[in-house]
Formats: sequence, structure tokens, C-alpha cells
Amino acid sequence: MTVRTHPLSLRIRQALFGSLAASAATVAFAAPQDAADPPDAVTLDAITVTAQSREQELQDVPIALQVVDQTLISDVAAEDLSDIDAFVPGLVIDGQQPTQPRFELRGIATEDFGIGTDPAVGVYVDGVYAGRGGGVLLPFTDVQRIEVLKGPQGTLFGRNTAAGAISIITNRPGLETEAAATVRLGEHGKQYLQAMANIPVGEASAFRLNGLFNHADGWIQDANTGEDLAPENTWATRASFQTRFGDNTTAWITWDHENLDQLGQATIGVVPLPAVPGLPPLPLDETAYLDPRETPATVDVEGNEESRRFDGLTLVIDHAFTWGNLTSTTAWHDYDSLNRVEEDGTDRRYLYVDSTNTESNRNVYQEFKFSGSTGALDWVAGASYFHESADQTSEVNLFTDSADTMVRNLGLAPTPDGSLFGFTSLVMQQYGIPLSLMGHAWNETFANTLDTTAYALYGDVIWHVNDRFNLTVGLRYTRDEKEFTWFNDHRYAPGLDATLDQMEAMGLFTLLGIPRSMYEFDVAFIDPPAMMNKGVLNGDSQSWDDLSPRFVADYHFSDNLMGYASLAKGYKAGGFNALQIDSEFDNEDVWNFETGIKHVLPDYRLQYEASGFYYVYDNRQAIRLDTTPSIPRYVVDTSDLEAYGVEFNTRWQATRGLALDFNAAYIDATYKDYVTPEGIDVSGQPTGVPKWSFAAGASYAWDLGDAGDVRLALRHAYRDDTRCSDESQSQGTCGVSPALRLGEAREFTDLRLGWTSATGRFGLAAYGNNIFDNQYVTALGTYGKTVLGTVGARMNTPRTWGVEMSARF
Repeated sequence: MTVRTHPLSLRIRQALFGSLAASAATVAFAAPQDAADPPDAVTLDAITVTAQSREQELQDVPIALQVVDQTLISDVAAEDLSDIDAFVPGLVIDGQQPTQPRFELRGIATEDFGIGTDPAVGVYVDGVYAGRGGGVLLPFTDVQRIEVLKGPQGTLFGRNTAAGAISIITNRPGLETEAAATVRLGEHGKQYLQAMANIPVGEASAFRLNGLFNHADGWIQDANTGEDLAPENTWATRASFQTRFGDNTTAWITWDHENLDQLGQATIGVVPLPAVPGLPPLPLDETAYLDPRETPATVDVEGNEESRRFDGLTLVIDHAFTWGNLTSTTAWHDYDSLNRVEEDGTDRRYLYVDSTNTESNRNVYQEFKFSGSTGALDWVAGASYFHESADQTSEVNLFTDSADTMVRNLGLAPTPDGSLFGFTSLVMQQYGIPLSLMGHAWNETFANTLDTTAYALYGDVIWHVNDRFNLTVGLRYTRDEKEFTWFNDHRYAPGLDATLDQMEAMGLFTLLGIPRSMYEFDVAFIDPPAMMNKGVLNGDSQSWDDLSPRFVADYHFSDNLMGYASLAKGYKAGGFNALQIDSEFDNEDVWNFETGIKHVLPDYRLQYEASGFYYVYDNRQAIRLDTTPSIPRYVVDTSDLEAYGVEFNTRWQATRGLALDFNAAYIDATYKDYVTPEGIDVSGQPTGVPKWSFAAGASYAWDLGDAGDVRLALRHAYRDDTRCSDESQSQGTCGVSPALRLGEAREFTDLRLGWTSATGRFGLAAYGNNIFDNQYVTALGTYGKTVLGTVGARMNTPRTWGVEMSARF
């Protein structure tokens, strides 16, 4: 196998060329700046961001970032971060399981749901780190804007921003009385209500209260029972209070609560099944998979549930000194979540398997940030403390019927028909013994606990060398201390064990010639360390240190044209592999070189930015299904990646009524060094990340005078097909079957037509999401593939329509 190499100098030249080519194309498109404005021209709104812990205009920030504002959120009827990712090229958020979301940015993601591993994309709400997994993907409540910072942000944001950071900024209480409400009604029993009230108290204080309710029946129905699957059911509240003490001190406190209680995501079986009690032939013929778009769903998962209770409290105190400002941020988060989903996609007990993830998490955060300006220097410095306590239980649930199928398929039973529990039950039935080993529930668990403490010191200085040239130097020191435990007990099947006790008392094992030990085994967590430590509590503690620098040079060729280059390091904290006892891994490091340009053409109401980047990602940890043993197992292995790419964003207020925007990303991500557990060397091959993604939006507003105005918005998003490698098929990430078309290119189009009254107080809109009804297989459940002959597919939401009514006072 030939391994491709890409020297750093070549990567930098490619990134520079892509960035400059994109900007040159845009400049060539625009007319000269001294041309006259069209008669109906308006000013392009400036965008203020806080990406560098300072308020700056977007075009002055030497970071590749995209801002998602309230307009885009409304245009696509977004309810959480997973609804806007398609319109931010390079960002992928799988929110089908809100308690186990997956974030990817610029091709970097954490492929692990265990609490021993931190995310590679940091999510922050009002500057506070949101934490991990189950407590990150929460519904939008009173969001002002979202800043997506691409590339490592280790210096300014800290740990777990190896790929970038998502910064959510909410609205603060204001000193004017106002209230607003939005109601959405749509297909599949959709009912959505969000309300806000802002209430001043005196001259310096105000309350702001928000409430949200969201319900939908679900777009899939069970073919046997008619029950609605994939429903939505959540409610959330947010209360905030802001006050001022004297002229120099402001305090802002917020409380957030969310309650999610719905069924787990639906799984559709794609393996053709013979008549009962027949078994799918092994190995599976993957070319014969059924198309889940045309296949009825039959779900029989016991205790089907996805739920979460979340509470969060944040206190921000700002004080102005003569030399600068001090901001103290104190936060507390607490949540419990449960997610139980079917893996087999059938309604047959002898093929049954489901997985359950239960989490409990409590964390506290304290940061002191100092900032100021001294002539030619703008500076930020601070210290932070983070402590987290978490518990997680990973479960595999089946029945003795499906365990018997595994035994038969693997040829492990010394019986004439190859079964164990079934054969024994049949023999006892023939002799009139009223016992059966079938139909008993079977549970296997792997429990973990985590105690994390992280400390950080950081500083970031912008030196204004002259009116046009700036140099930025930043550095963050972080120390992570973690204590972790593993506990993997023997399988739990009380009904089975009680029956085995009766059989032993009757001397049946001797008569059968099969020892009792043959009936006592595990099927899920069976790697050697787990088997040697059944019923034994294991623990470990480790600490890791990291220095994350960044160096930036930016030059303003004019008041409206800026170019920059940067070198920055991001990292993901070291940790432990949740399902592998006594295993740990070091920090994951990303070094990223980037160059870009930002340009505003005010006479033409046009703004654009282009950037090119190259990064090397060392020691990436990812969970994957190891198919080398007879019964597959989840393991965590290590790889090194590298990638280069180009990104381009632009927005244009073409006329008073017509607005256009376009965002695109290109990335070539490959394994730098990686051999899979199956022994496949994929070094130099694609990591699976698609090369191209883009999003385009267009809106037109008609001014109807006293009758208000009407606005039509159309948004389209495209993501290229997954780039397959030699290991892709074993992981079920692309290729696999013509019927599934797994990993194919995806595109979605959203449409909104809305009317707003002349006073701005009332609104009425109709909207459609995914209006061309494009459905894709988003994931495969392959746990039972080699032992049960079952594979379950999960799909994205089809086309949905709805109406929206709003009022504001």
C-alpha cells in the first residue's frame, strides 16, 4: 500500500492559494467601490462578536468563525444546535439522541460516549463550559446568537476545544418592559410554545423569564401496534435577573431547567427475515439489505425511553476598575439522563438486543477574568477552576432466547440442534418437568465513575504595532486531575438463575450430561481484562498538564480589508477508556496553521471572508466496534490525523429587499498513522470526512406599508458523500449496501414565508423543513450483525410542515 505524504510547506501553499483564490474571485465579482448605490440600497449590518473575550466587529477578528443569528434560527425553525449544523459548513451535530449527541468540526470528532473521554468540540453558554454528552444538547431558550469558532481554541476557551468551540450567547434582562410568545403547530402532532417576559424592577434591575414546551407524536409508526415512534416531548424554563450596584458593578444570575421524557430513537431492521422461528443466514449478505425508507418498523424494546432532567445556575459579576475590568463567573450544572434503544430492529424475542446508557453528572465552574487596554496593548488574563463528578452505566439487555441464538450461531452448544437453553427446555417439557430456560430477561452492565478537577491560567495580548498591524500572543496552562473506576459485574438473569437452582436440586445437569457452568456466561463485555475482573471494582487516577499557545499576525490593508495568519494549539484532556479496565490515554493535541482574509465592501453591502488551514491531530482516541472476536466488542484505539482545507463565507444585501448569503468548506482529512484492531493499515487513507459542504440562503422582503411586510426565505445545505477507506465497511460507516446508500451525499432545503405587522407586534408564518423529503440512513446498529444476523438502521426526519404565530409587546 502506498502511503501519501503531504509536507507542511505544500499544505501551507495549498491553504494560502485556496484562501487568496476565493477572495480574488469575490473581488472580481464586485463593482468598483466608488460606484453609486442603487436607489433602494441599505447598509449592511455590522456583526459584533466576543470570540476573543472582547467585543469586536466580526471583520476585525483574526479567527475563522461563523455567526448564527436569530434570523437563521427562525428561518429553519431551529430548536437546538442539531437543527443549524447543516447551515454551518464543517460542523456536524448528530442530535437524534439528545442525551448522547455527537459533535464534529473540521473533521474532528469524539467517537466515544463514555464519561472517561471528553469532547473535541467545546460548547459554551455565556462563557461557561457546558460539559460533556448528556447535558450539552439543550433546547434553545432566549438565544441571541451562536458563534462557531473553527480550529483549535485552547488558549481563549481552554480544554476540549481541539476542533473548535461553539459559543452560545443569550439575551440579558433589559430595562424596558416587553413580552413575546411564539406558537408552532405542524405535522405529526407538533405543538411548540415559547414565551418570554422582561420585567424591570426599579431603575437598575430587571427580571427576564422564559418558558418552552415542545411535543410531537413522531413520524414513524410501529407496523404491529400503530404506536408513534421517534416522538418529541420536552419542556424548559429559564429565569434571569440583572442588577447594578453603583456605577461600576453589574450582577447577572440565571437558572435553567429542562425536562426531557420521550421514547428512544427508532430503529428499522434492514435484514430480510425468514418465517418464524427461522434465523437469518450468517454471514449476512449485505447486498440484500432492505431499504429502510420502504420497510415497516417493528419495535419491541423493553422500557423504551430517553429522558433527562437538567438544572443549571450561573452568576456573572462585572466590575470596572480604573485600570480595566474584572469578570467573575460562577456556574453549577446537574443532570441525570437515561437512553434505552433497540439495536436489532425486529419484533422477535429470539433476536432481541437493546442498549442502555444512564448518566448522572454534577459540575461546578469558577473563573476570574481580567481585561483592559494600555495604549498599544489590549489584554485578557484569567484563572479558572472546574470540578466534575459523573456516574455512567452502560448496559446490554437481551433474553435467554436471543442469548440462545448467539450460542447456536457460534456453535458453542454440545446439543443436537445447536441450541442450549432451547434444547434443555424442550427435553424438560418432554419429561413433564414444568421448567423452562426461555423467556428470561438478561442484563449485563459496565459501571464507571469519574471525578475531574481542572485548573487553568491564561493570558492573551494584542499588540497594536501601528494603525494597521497587530500581533497577538496567547498562552494557557491547564492541569487535569482525574479519578476513574470500572465495575463490570457478571450477567444478571434472576429468572434464569432461579430455574438453574431448581434444575440443580433435581439433579438434571447430571442427567443431561451438561454442567451448570455451560449455562452461566457473558456475551457483551468479554474482552480479557473485563473477564478477569468480573465483580471486582478497579480504579485509577492520573493527571495531565498542557500548554496551549497561539500566535496571530493581522494586517489591515484598509479600513475594510484585513488579512491574518495564525499558529495555534488545541487539546483534548487525557482520560480513560470506559469499557476497557485499567486503560488510560494522554492528551490529544492539534496544531493548526491558518491564514485568511476578511473584507467588507460597504458601498455594495457585501462582506466575505476566506481562510485556508492545515492541522495535525496526534493521539486521537475513538471508540469502534472490534469485529475480530466471535462476539464483537467496543474498544478504544488511537490514530493520528492530518487535514488541510479552505473555507469561505459571504453575505450580500443586494437590494433593500433581497439578501443573499453563502458559506462553503473544503477539507481533505486523512489518517497519518493508523492500524485498526483488525490489522488493516489505513495510513494515508481518508478518515471518512466528506470533502465539500456548503450552505446558501436567500430572502426577499416586501414592504406593504401599513399592512406590514412579507418575507420569503429559502435555505439550502449540501454535504458531500463520505470518503470510504479499507476499514469503512467493517464499521458500517459507508458503502455496505446499494439499498442503504450509507454515506451518500446529503442535501436539505428549508422554506419560510412570513408576515409581520407594521408595528412589529404580530407575525404569522408558514414553514417547511426538508421540503424535498430527502431521507438518509444516519447510522447502523451492527452490534448483533455477526451473532444474531440483525442490523438496524436509523433515519433522519422526513419533510415536515407547520405554521407559526408570534406576538410581541
